[in-house]
Amino acid sequence: MITAFSIARLPRIEFGSGVLQKLPDIAAAYGRQLLVVTGARSFLESSHAPWLFDALRQRDCRWEIVKIAGEPAPALIDATIAALRGDDFDAVIGIGGGSALDAAKAIAGLLKPGNSVLDHLEGVGPELPYKGPATPFIAVPTTAGTGSEATKNAVLSLDGQFKKSFRDDKLVAAWAIVDPDLIDTCPPHLIAADGMDAFTQLMESFVSIRSNPLTDALARSGIMAVKDSLLSLYTEQSAEAREKMAYASLMSGICLAQTGLGSVHGLAAPLGAFFPIPHGVACGTLVAAATAVNIAAMEAREPDNPALPKYAEIGRRFAMQKGLSGKDARGFLVATLQQWQEKLALPRLAACRIASADFPRIVANSRGSSMKTNPIMLTDAEISGILAARL
Repeated sequence: MITAFSIARLPRIEFGSGVLQKLPDIAAAYGRQLLVVTGARSFLESSHAPWLFDALRQRDCRWEIVKIAGEPAPALIDATIAALRGDDFDAVIGIGGGSALDAAKAIAGLLKPGNSVLDHLEGVGPELPYKGPATPFIAVPTTAGTGSEATKNAVLSLDGQFKKSFRDDKLVAAWAIVDPDLIDTCPPHLIAADGMDAFTQLMESFVSIRSNPLTDALARSGIMAVKDSLLSLYTEQSAEAREKMAYASLMSGICLAQTGLGSVHGLAAPLGAFFPIPHGVACGTLVAAATAVNIAAMEAREPDNPALPKYAEIGRRFAMQKGLSGKDARGFLVATLQQWQEKLALPRLAACRIASADFPRIVANSRGSSMKTNPIMLTDAEISGILAARL
């Protein structure tokens, strides 16, 4: 029997090399007044920006640009809304990595209502229901990692205090324009961090307590795309590797939006809030240790947990040995992830000014929505063990 499941709203998706060329017509169909939210430099200094703005100009479009440097804070969103409130934008185009897309998503959601994002931020303010309306949002990722183009949440941070989501189905992009060619400006350290974030999202979705047959199929294909392309993209960019990682990132966003995540992302939230560690680095440096702890906990306490054969399935696919025993396959998976950490030069936690004395605070703040869909409830000691393994 197939267990009942539901699929939340997704964007209209355009995927493939060169699909950026469709963006001007898609944007102009909403109207001529556009807001472009992008990173501080990467896209604007690329060869793609002049072409895009010329194409928009040819369609009589006008636009304003908002630059996002680093992870967006609530104050930045509120200040942007206050500055632009009088303008009547027909659509918001977010072009960039996860931070730019999350900022664009939040801005698109609040341009018309005009209130503070703190009204809706989970676990921070009054958590008022978001009623909209949202300005149409077009998401154009230029990195392969967060999958933000396919999700309903905008992650906002306040240094040293919190990293929380503004989340609602109305925030889902109307369009996701995923062009692998836009990844060509990513430096290796971003490829490594973003790629490990995408992989973690795929694997955590696959073993989540809310997984379903549809997300399992998408997660499998994304996981194998990472396996086939991440290391080669890190060392030597190629069109094929860019396409596979862009696809994996998109699949990771689709999957996590339906299933939730797990212990790695449960820990990544307080780590990113309290310490100078980028989200992808946090995920990449913890995923092997977290996988090992999850597996050990299930083997000891829940040997019939359905996530155990799923971990083994990934291990067999990586080893290309169908007959590998479950225990050996899971061991091969953990060993592979440890090798990836080394080859991708992911730093240990101590390099990000994290010490063992910080563990209680991190653990206490790790039990958010992501930890609730982890395949097994971990003890505080087990969560601390994940951190200790990467200190």
